Amino acid sequence: MRRSGRENLFVRYLILGGWALFCLAPVLWFLSIGLRPRTEIITPQPIYIPTFSLDAWTMIWEDWPMAKYLRNSVLAIIGSVVIDLVLAIPAAYSLSRYEYRGRDDIEFYILSTRMMAPAIVAVPIFFLFRNAGLLDSLWALMIVYAAINLSLVTWIIRSYMLDIPKELEDAARTDGASDLRILWEIIIPAVLPGIITASVIAMIFAINEFLFTLLIASTPDAYTMSVALANFTGGSDGVIYNAIALVAFIAFLPVFLVVVAIQKHLSRGLTMGAVKG
Repeated sequence: MRRSGRENLFVRYLILGGWALFCLAPVLWFLSIGLRPRTEIITPQPIYIPTFSLDAWTMIWEDWPMAKYLRNSVLAIIGSVVIDLVLAIPAAYSLSRYEYRGRDDIEFYILSTRMMAPAIVAVPIFFLFRNAGLLDSLWALMIVYAAINLSLVTWIIRSYMLDIPKELEDAARTDGASDLRILWEIIIPAVLPGIITASVIAMIFAINEFLFTLLIASTPDAYTMSVALANFTGGSDGVIYNAIALVAFIAFLPVFLVVVAIQKHLSRGLTMGAVKG
């Protein structure tokens, strides 16, 4: 019996290891392209034993201000997530706990904003930020990213709050707790997996945002990683494939590490409350 159990465990790990290798193969292939000379990438003859080089790594850090682009991405994304949580948590609490006229219409409006094509509001947003003097600034990127993801973050957190028994709040009110204290000490700890899930999803959408980033960040001072990738696709040097692959891998790696670190909360967040109400 013990031998059979060990064999089953070995087969299980073998299957999971093979599946993990299959999923990571494109990422590792991208990394290998980023660490190869450009001449080997554009050659028409296949090269089965590649030569690894740090030319692309040296170029993106010395010839291009990639450190500034990375810093802009991190600050803009973290700032947008903070704005989303500050606005979404009270809004979700109101929508899930209070009864008032027009609440259902507000819920539908919040969800319907995700159905709108971003290009429709691109020009008005550009003129809005230009008149406010916020173009080419991280504040503009934070506000735009937060506005894009606010409805989704609110809806996810609201669905979690609907799962919390109201008896907990009634007991706290009996002891004299205010609504703000109930939200801070009871509701937020209870919906922490949902908050983490919403934050990670908002972060992923913000990283992938290109249209508004290119529209608002028109100078290198406010470029993010997504816009920086476009710099390697034109000009006199043509398409710099190894630089594109390496920058894409650098942009992917932090998200992958965050998802791995909080995978328990994330898996719980994607399966609990997501289809509620």
